[in-house]
Order: sequence, then C-alpha cells, then structure tokens
Amino acid sequence: MQKNKARSRFIVACVAPACILAFIFMAVPTFNVFRMSLFRWGGYSPNQQFVGLNNFITLFKDEDFFRSCRNSILLIVVVTIFTLSFALLFAYILSREKIRGQNLFRIVFYIPNILSVVVISAIFSAIYDSNRGLLNNLLSIFRGDAEPIYWLGDQKIVIYSIVIAMVWQAIGYYMVMYMASMSAISESLYESANLEGASRTRQFFSITLPLIWTNLRTTLTFFIISNINMSFLFVRAMTGGGPDGSTEVFLSYMYSQAYTNSTYGYGMAIGVVVFSFSFALSALVNFVTKREPLEM
Repeated sequence: MQKNKARSRFIVACVAPACILAFIFMAVPTFNVFRMSLFRWGGYSPNQQFVGLNNFITLFKDEDFFRSCRNSILLIVVVTIFTLSFALLFAYILSREKIRGQNLFRIVFYIPNILSVVVISAIFSAIYDSNRGLLNNLLSIFRGDAEPIYWLGDQKIVIYSIVIAMVWQAIGYYMVMYMASMSAISESLYESANLEGASRTRQFFSITLPLIWTNLRTTLTFFIISNINMSFLFVRAMTGGGPDGSTEVFLSYMYSQAYTNSTYGYGMAIGVVVFSFSFALSALVNFVTKREPLEM
C-alpha cells in the first residue's frame, strides 16, 4: 500500500510540472484567443467592445482573407506532395541502392533543415534577384538579353518561388525519418521479392510503403499542420505578403490585422478560424489515411 502511494506521488510529481506549463502557456492563451475574437479592440487601448460574432461575419465577407486561404491551401497541397514524394524517393534510393558516399548525401540533404528560415529565405532571395540573381544569370544563357524574370515580383509566379524554397528546406528532415523506418524492414522480404522477379518499383509499393505506413501517416499529419506555420515564416522573410498581397497566407494576414492594422479582435477571429481549420484538417488526414498496421 505504501509502495503504491509513493509510486502515485512520484508520477504526479513528474507529470504535474508539464501539465501546469501546458495549462499556462497553451490552454490559457488558446482560450484567450477565442475570447478576444468576440471583441473589437485595437490591442493597445484599455477599451474593449463586445461585438459577438461580428468579427466572423466581417471575416467571411473579406476577399483578402479568402485570398490568403487560397494561398495557404495551395502551399499545403503542393509543398506537401513534392516534399514527401521527394523525401520518400531519396530515402528509398539511399536505403536500397549501393551508392558511394551515402553518408555524405545524407548530410548534404539534411543541412537545409539545420539552417534557420531567415537564412534560407536570404539565400533564395539572392538566387531570385532579378538583376544579379543566380537563376536569371543562368537563364540568360538561353534567353539572351530578354527582360529578366521577377521571381519575387510577379504575382503569377511568386507563390511558386516560395514553394521551391519550402520544399528544399524540408526534404532532408523527412528523408532521414523515412530512412530510419526503411532500415527496420527485413532484408529477407526484398530477397524473396527479387526471387519472384518483382521490380524495384513493385517492391517499393508492395513492401516498403505498406511497412512504413504508420510513420508516413504521422509525418503527413505533422507536416501539413507545421506547413501553416512555416509558410508564414517564409512569406514574412521573403515577400512580406507582397506583391500587392499576392502571397498573404493565413498567419501573415492574421498578423497584419492584429498587430499592424490595430484590429486585434479581428486578428483573433482569424486565429480561431485557422485553429479550427488545422484541427479539422488533422482529423481528416488521420481518418483518410487510417488502415490496419502491417507487421513483419
């Protein structure tokens, strides 16, 4: 009996600090976001006017907000597909093929994940520079003296310039995660598949993919949600939402409304929508990708 009480006290002592910190720094701020979304407040004045759902009514009539939604969804879909596809491909090649300098390739691919978003944004901003950028200088070999391409100034292509930077930054991290999962797959399964005459492609879809599905499902959910935050960082560092708001995303638009335009309550209403969207998207992805785990 004494042992059980002592064990219970020890568990409570270990768990309590984490629960208290989570309550103070996560639960309370989240509740405050929901509460402030019902007020009209500039963020600095002591006057807070309760307006109920008026902020949300205004929000769903805001064309700029819907443009930020379209940009966010575009980045979520395109960046997720390209990042995880390339990460799977490179992980499979480096895990299954005998290539000289495999460890070097792993390090090279992982380096972008070590760098901060600001550094990566500065690198790609220099590459995309319309006058002295590496990309335009290379293209000038084929285009001659044609007008330079404004990679971060043309509303039609600027969002895709950000996509490339985001994909480059994230591939290495997920590649290493998939390589760790693939290394746990028994070599005998591939040997049996080779004896049966299965191609590399068939082995990937019939052996590798099913056996790392749990990891793939987890990383897919994690990446989609973290993409919302990463897109904000890249947009703020590379374009600031321009040109003419063409690269605004969920969080950059929320930031500009809450802290730049002094409409804090309206910004918090955007935060509530983003929170609900993230939660719903996470639940949807988990439901769609749910399947019975395979064991070797």
